[in-house]
Amino acid sequence: MITTFRTLKILAAILWYIGGIILILKGGSLLITADTLKPEQNWTWLSIIIGVLIGGLKAKYIFSKSCKKNLTRIDLLSKPKIWQSFRPGFFLFLTIMIVTGATLSRVADNNYIFLISVAILDISIATALIGSSYVFWKEKAFSKY
Repeated sequence: MITTFRTLKILAAILWYIGGIILILKGGSLLITADTLKPEQNWTWLSIIIGVLIGGLKAKYIFSKSCKKNLTRIDLLSKPKIWQSFRPGFFLFLTIMIVTGATLSRVADNNYIFLISVAILDISIATALIGSSYVFWKEKAFSKY
C-alpha cells in the first residue's frame, strides 16, 4: 500500500493535532474536577499557566526537533507506505503513554493535588504538541511537490 510523502506528512500532522486536542480536553476536565473539590484554591488556574509555560519549553527544545526529524525521515523513505507516518517505536510509545495517562487520571480521582499534577502534565504535553506543530507549516509538509 504505497502512498505519497505528502499523505504521510498529513497523517503525521493529524495525529499530532489530535493528540494535542485530546490532552487539552482531558487536562481541562481534570481541572474542572479539581475546582469542584476545592473551588477556593488558586492552583486550578495557576496550573494552566504552569502547564503552558512547561509546554512551551518542551515545544521549542524537544517536540519541534522530533517533528522535524520525523518529516526528514519521511522524505528519505524509498517507497512510503501508509503506516510509516511515524516509526513503529513511536506507536508503541504512544500506546504506553495513553495507558499511563488513563491510569494516572483514574488514580487522581478525588485527590486535588494529584488532579492538578496530572492536568499540568496533560496541558504541558498538549501545548508542546500544538506549539511545535508550526514545524509542519514551516517545512511546507502539506505542499504538493
